[in-house]
Amino acid sequence: MLQRILMSDSVPAFAGPTDPATRMAGEGGRSGSGSPTTSVITKVKPKTKRPNLYRVLILNDDYTPMEFVVHVLEKFFQMDVEAATKVMLHVHHHGIGECGVFTYEIAETKVTQVMDFARKHQHPLQCVMEKK
Repeated sequence: MLQRILMSDSVPAFAGPTDPATRMAGEGGRSGSGSPTTSVITKVKPKTKRPNLYRVLILNDDYTPMEFVVHVLEKFFQMDVEAATKVMLHVHHHGIGECGVFTYEIAETKVTQVMDFARKHQHPLQCVMEKK
């Protein structure tokens, strides 16, 4: 996005610092013809890049109880019982299910929290993240 600012008695429009007209106007305040000039100075705002997103996935296993998976989804991914049950059943039937999409740091934190919580409760539940 460009902003334009008009200045009187200054350098010619879009003149760079190495342009001879810029040096003349800067030294004397006026161009060679003796009349005042008007210039446009542009400010460029840098575009911010959107952060990469990562999917947090839960993997199915034969030992972790379904109720525990629902509890994890409610606790760490703020899902209600219905949404958590739906994701849990998807994991149960397809072997993998998406818990959410987050920036790298948040996804990494959630994976660590889920893995630590599962280990603390002696379940082999696996949680991973992948770039979207």
